[in-house]
Amino acid sequence: MNIGLVIVNYNDSNNVIKLIKNIKSFKSIKMIVVVDNNSFTSELNKIKELKVKNVKVIENDNNYGYAYALNIGAKYINENLNNAFIVLSNTDIEIPSEKVLLSMAKKINDNIKCVMPKVKEGNNYKYGWKLTSSIKDLIANIPLLNRIFRKDIINYSEEYFKNNNVVDVIYGCFFMIEGKTLKDINYFDDKTFLYYEEYILARKLEKINKKSVVDTEVFVSHIHNAVIGSNINKLRKYKIYKKSQLYYEKKYNRANFIEMFFFRLFYIINLIPYEIKNILKRL
Repeated sequence: MNIGLVIVNYNDSNNVIKLIKNIKSFKSIKMIVVVDNNSFTSELNKIKELKVKNVKVIENDNNYGYAYALNIGAKYINENLNNAFIVLSNTDIEIPSEKVLLSMAKKINDNIKCVMPKVKEGNNYKYGWKLTSSIKDLIANIPLLNRIFRKDIINYSEEYFKNNNVVDVIYGCFFMIEGKTLKDINYFDDKTFLYYEEYILARKLEKINKKSVVDTEVFVSHIHNAVIGSNINKLRKYKIYKKSQLYYEKKYNRANFIEMFFFRLFYIINLIPYEIKNILKRL
């Protein structure tokens, strides 16, 4: 079994090193690729000084975004590892044992090409989301109403997973995909800087009639937003998120002109509280 793992780093060397040490003894992992998005030299050097077999560090000369970096790592694995299963992992992931990867790999077949484990965050588990129409996405973005209806629109019920494990959208912090399939769909869309990689991937897999599943027999732990939260302020994070959302809704979810008008309108309305907080901080 040939598994290659991609980690994207941006000034988060401590978590990267912790993850590498967590998995360095896993025999199924033939290659670990760390793609650095132009971190501080001191941060990058910590990783480069780590003496672990089969770790490849690729340095980008600028931060071109998360999807761009994922593609660099995934392409390197496909070029250097035959019949690869590619694991895309956030830096802040803890994997209990190699059993997680072995179990996930067994789930991949002619129809299933992408697998995520259960993702533990605190006392809760994440299982992935539904793909919804642009109009439902729009409803989920209406100010005030979004807090009431969003979860019901995009989440599967707990009952669903008693008899099913197929999901539309995997949780992107940790998942496995067949290397050949990722190449066939032309990898990730690097027009997004951050966010919505999973939704775009779901639409690409849908287009070739391939499925994603949750391996409910295994789990990983995720320290949610440890990296993003420490490196991007809330206002900038919101703007990046919405830019990716607008791109996805127009290109992949086929939102029409009127829908896009309201997506942009709600973006501006939802932006107001962030801007007010910013102004108050400066006073």
